[in-house]
Parts: sequence; structure tokens; C-alpha cells
Amino acid sequence: MKKNVAIIMGGFSSEFEISLKSGQVVYETLDRSKYNPYRIHIFKDKWVYVDESDNEYPVDKNDFSISVNGLKTNFDCVFNAIHGTPGEDGFMQGYLELLEIPQTSCNMYQAALTFNKRDCLSSLKPYGIKTAESYYVNLGDVIDEDAIIAKVGLPCFVKANKAGSSFGISKVYKKEEFKKALEVAFKEDDEVIIESFLDGVEVSVGVIMYKGEVTVLPITEIVSNNDFFDYQAKYLGQSQEITPARLTDEQEEKVRTAAKKVYEVLKMKGFSRSEFIFKDGEPHFLEINTIPGMTKASILPQQAAAAGISLVDLFGNAIEECLKT
Repeated sequence: MKKNVAIIMGGFSSEFEISLKSGQVVYETLDRSKYNPYRIHIFKDKWVYVDESDNEYPVDKNDFSISVNGLKTNFDCVFNAIHGTPGEDGFMQGYLELLEIPQTSCNMYQAALTFNKRDCLSSLKPYGIKTAESYYVNLGDVIDEDAIIAKVGLPCFVKANKAGSSFGISKVYKKEEFKKALEVAFKEDDEVIIESFLDGVEVSVGVIMYKGEVTVLPITEIVSNNDFFDYQAKYLGQSQEITPARLTDEQEEKVRTAAKKVYEVLKMKGFSRSEFIFKDGEPHFLEINTIPGMTKASILPQQAAAAGISLVDLFGNAIEECLKT
């Protein structure tokens, strides 16, 4: 019997347009012989099912069901394609867990932890995961630029602590640039992380639960045409994404081991994509994305293809894995 799959997309953050694209790719790709996919748009002002003709029907939040022409539909599972809040930070995971509806992403605690860059780094450091030097600032704090420079040096990165797709991030070269960079970051979040600049090869490593096993996908090397891997580089073609990455065997083994360790230490499930930069031959962890992009331009689908995993198989596997739980 075919499973009813709600593909949730949209969200409350600056990433909602990317999420809609990811969700649409999942919707178009899922095997119709196994699944009945439903597009569910989730925004602050509405939760709606969108049919083939773009008609909208409200979602009943009491049990996450829909009713169309008097016929009620409940869902066997949820494919989570929301980047940012509320899909990547634990809110939807907690809601769906209360309703006992399985979903394809990590659990609530893992989502909240990994979405908070500062807390995630703090959790991984005791396990020997190397990271950049960092300095934390909250909205309303007195800003001591000299103390920041003494800790992380110049240039450095000023980042919104809880944001994705490179929203709220700036590269700072001079002390005078901190004010503007912090303004940009605080538009996305009231917490900021400032990190030292790591000058080296940047790679992205997909790690997924595939057929019951933690699987590290082929590694992608990021070569940005811009000053760093910003929004334009990620989504507007202003970068080269080379899969497999041009690494030595030793580098590849080190970063594969580190990425798998991050996945297992954090008790992840579902999809993940971790970012690393090599410094002095060692991979330094930047962050982990638990709802990575699934658009045609996205990195994780490229990596799956390099591993011989089609999108149909990739998405179907995620559903089958979550139905096991």
C-alpha cells in the first residue's frame, strides 16, 4: 500500500525560497508507485497543502492532516525540506514527535544543537574535532574590537549564530568593518559568532544514513569565485564545486573520518552535510547542515550521484529509514 508523504517546505527564515525549490525537487522525484507525495507549505501566516493546480487547503495542526472535498488525509511520514526555522532548529521535529509522525531529518535535540553553531562547536571540541578560533557576541553587548582581534586575528568571519545559506555572514579585514558586519549578522540572529580565517582548501562532506549504515558520500571541493562561499557562490553559480575533491589520500581519509565522527558523536540520522577547511594538513570543522539543499544545484545530490545513488533512491531511502523508527 502506498504511503502518504507530506513534503514540508518554506519556513520562517531568509532561506524559505531555497526550501521551496528543494521541496519541489523532492515532490517531482519521489516514486509514485510507492508514495503519494503532498506539498505542504509552512509559513508564519499559513500552513497549507498545495495541489497540482496550486489550490491551497489548510493543514489541521491538531493532527497534521488535510481535508480536500470532505476527504481527510493523514500522513505516514514527513519529508522535511525546510531550511532554517522551524524545520532545521528542532521545532517541527518536536511537534511531529508529539504526534508520533516519523520524519526524515534528525531528532529535535540534535536539530536544535546543530543549528546553534556555538553550542555545536562546544559539544564537538572534547572529541578532538578541530575548529577555528572563535569569539562570541550577543545583541546589546559592548563590542571590544581589540579583544576580538587579539582572539581571532584578521581577517575573520562574523556570522549569525543561527542562520544558513550564508545569510548574516561577512568577512572582516579591518577593525573599522566590525560595526557593519555585526549589523548584518544581527539582522538574522541576536547571537553572533566571530571566527578566525582559515586559509586552505574548503570541502563539503555529505554523511547520510543509507540502507541502515552511516555512509560518507564523495567529498566536494568548494572553489568560490568570490571572497568566500557566500550566497551568490552557493546558489547563483559563482563557485566551482568539484566532486570528488582534489585531495591527497591522507587528506581524504582524515576528513572522511572527521565527518563520520561528527555524525556519530552528535547521534545524527537522516541527511547531513559538514563543512571543513584544511589548515596545516588537518581538517577544521566549520558547521553541519541537517537539512541540506536538494535543488538541482545543491551539493549533496551531486555527491549522491557521484556515489551512484539516484535522487529517486536517495529520497526513497530517507523515507524508508524514517519509517523504521
